[in-house]
Amino acid sequence: MNMRRFFVIAGIVVIAALLIHFPGRKLARTHVNGKTGVEDHPLLCTSCHIYISKNPVIKKLVNADYLSPYNLAVAKDGRRLYVVAQDGNALLVVDTEKNNVIEKIAVGKMPYTVVLNNDGKLAYVSNQWSDNVSVVDIGKSRVIDTLQTGNGPAGMTLSKDGNFLYVVNAFSSDVSVIDLSNGEEIKRLGAGNNPSSAEVSPDGNTIIVTSRRAIIEPYGKPVSTEYTVIDGTTRRVQEHKSIESAHIMENAAFTPSGDLAIVTLVRPKNLVPSIQVEQGWMMTYGIGIIEQKENGRTIQLLLDEPNSYYPDPFDIVISPDGKKAFVSHSAVNSISVIDIDSIRAMLADATPEMINNWGNNLGISFRFVTARIKTGACPKGMALSPDGKILYVTEQLEDRIAVINTSSLETMSTINLGGPDRITVARHGRRLFSNAGHTFQNQFACYTCHPDFHEDGLVYNMASKDMGRNLTNTQSLRDIGDTAPYKWNGKNATVYKQDGIRFSTVLTRTEQFSYKDLDAISSYITRGIHYPPNLQYNPDQELTVSQARGKAIFERSKDFKGSEIPVNGRCVTCHPGPFFTNRQMFDVGTLVPSDDSILFDTPHLNNIFASAPYLHDGRAQTLEEIWTKYGTTDKHGIVNDLSKEQLNDLTDYLKSLRAPEYESKSSREQQASFKFH
Repeated sequence: MNMRRFFVIAGIVVIAALLIHFPGRKLARTHVNGKTGVEDHPLLCTSCHIYISKNPVIKKLVNADYLSPYNLAVAKDGRRLYVVAQDGNALLVVDTEKNNVIEKIAVGKMPYTVVLNNDGKLAYVSNQWSDNVSVVDIGKSRVIDTLQTGNGPAGMTLSKDGNFLYVVNAFSSDVSVIDLSNGEEIKRLGAGNNPSSAEVSPDGNTIIVTSRRAIIEPYGKPVSTEYTVIDGTTRRVQEHKSIESAHIMENAAFTPSGDLAIVTLVRPKNLVPSIQVEQGWMMTYGIGIIEQKENGRTIQLLLDEPNSYYPDPFDIVISPDGKKAFVSHSAVNSISVIDIDSIRAMLADATPEMINNWGNNLGISFRFVTARIKTGACPKGMALSPDGKILYVTEQLEDRIAVINTSSLETMSTINLGGPDRITVARHGRRLFSNAGHTFQNQFACYTCHPDFHEDGLVYNMASKDMGRNLTNTQSLRDIGDTAPYKWNGKNATVYKQDGIRFSTVLTRTEQFSYKDLDAISSYITRGIHYPPNLQYNPDQELTVSQARGKAIFERSKDFKGSEIPVNGRCVTCHPGPFFTNRQMFDVGTLVPSDDSILFDTPHLNNIFASAPYLHDGRAQTLEEIWTKYGTTDKHGIVNDLSKEQLNDLTDYLKSLRAPEYESKSSREQQASFKFH
């Protein structure tokens, strides 16, 4: 009897195994093929269902809490480093003699920059996701005050006398001027689009504020990006000046003599079909030299070489003797060393024709770049020791500081900041995202077109079928894990397809990611990128009166004449919360004669205020233009019965949208309580 039962059970197990192996494996193969777009990706459930899981227990197990150092400052005696740890929401105090962290001071969310006051007793830390600056008492190792700023504080600088703090607000595109005698903001100065840093001249008379996003122009015109010049005496904007054919101006530095200001920059070739990546014309990278004299010129010089690119230049520092400049390149783990006297010699007899040529000359760097220093993953902010003999570099994705001898140009040592030892799948994916090693001649990283894992505000000629004659507005990658499909035409059902076949065929023109790497980058993009809180238009999770009226218009089922609005003519039909997309394809009347006849994937709308320009080809420069210029047929929602004031209410509501993780229950109830009358 027992033997009979054994054979019955064994038979059932064998039959079950056969069913699992043959039809089950076939079904699994079909499923994986559909998700990845290839036929030989390993059948590993962990690739999708573990590393992108939303389960808090699983997330805790497969991820780790990294520090991600971003910027730093050096004490006047050189004995301490003060390091901003972005993912750690902390200011780290490092002993430069013992090469270790001696304090970890909690600050606000997503800290960006640290500056020390003139006597070295206080540190100011800008907190980009908190809209404030933490004032840290260095002796007591604690925050003693918080200074309110504009939206998204980033770079900072002190006035020469140390009495005023200039805080660059990246999200609201302005500069807070704070009187440090009382901690009050005394004025708000306009800046360029998405400003990132501020640098004061040696004499204190000039502050330069760099910007990253270009001035929005119709497609076909070369990009132009502003930098702002502030008078350090009157604390007023002196002028806004633009640099043509350049954007992503991350940081600036003055020579000690004050005769030159140098900014890092990217020169995009978005007007040229992307197939030109094979000819070395997708992106180029360099510096802008701004002469500090009357009628001073702005000269652009490339740091690239004919067959080797140095993408994503981030920080620049200049030696105390004014002889050398150091530029960090986040996407190739490298520092460029620049001979400033060589640049001065070039400028001395440069004609306008020569200067115009230099901005596109891939062979010019040999005249002033004297060395390249390799670093760890993703070098960002840098600082020099007071005597200029040591260069400290934040290796963001290594959780450490590189210590470089500025004479030998060699790395002497590294300082471990105490982050996790293991490299998780998502962390590996972030490294891949930030690195250009998988693109032809290292021309660009994913981060290049998606700075801050968002989008760069440009429209590109993607040179492939079904892309609206190839014009494509870059889309944000923030919180896209639940908003598939991807691309404007919705042809990529998963991030695997987006960054696998499509990425290598259309963009990198190289081999695809290995399956291990594709798993990692898909994991990071799917679950590792998040929106900042919408503190500019929805700071307290309560709608303004205008936003509440706009919400009622967004959700209405009848127009102002009392007629029923067709279901597909209602905003909320295609854009339901929490991500404000129904993930379906539609024709919303935005095709133009040059477009292929395609449907468009419904984009998600959270933090939409930060993603201008709009529509698939970026032709709408503002939210209002979506309807006032390009949606007059009521095919993109029924809006033609709205007055100007009501359209303002609708756009006010759209600007208030924020990622669901920031919505409280009380906020949802408050929004739902408003009824349109």
